Amino acid sequence: MSDNTYNPIKVDLEKDKRYAWCTCSHSTNQPFCDGSHRAHNATPSLGFEVTENKEAYLCTCKKTSNPPYCDGTHNK
Repeated sequence: MSDNTYNPIKVDLEKDKRYAWCTCSHSTNQPFCDGSHRAHNATPSLGFEVTENKEAYLCTCKKTSNPPYCDGTHNK
């Protein structure tokens, strides 16, 4: 992310849908991966899915200890 603002992004996640969380901050589709890590030789995305429809806050600072979910690390 170019502006260095690391606020979590609220998303609606759908049951059994596969998601790719960006782990490198190069994606222009934060918090999700758009494949930009390939051009930057950066870390690949983290695939995940949820077992129920839910609202979640996904991390953008990439330092969370509970990826892909925000744990407030950006405030420390």
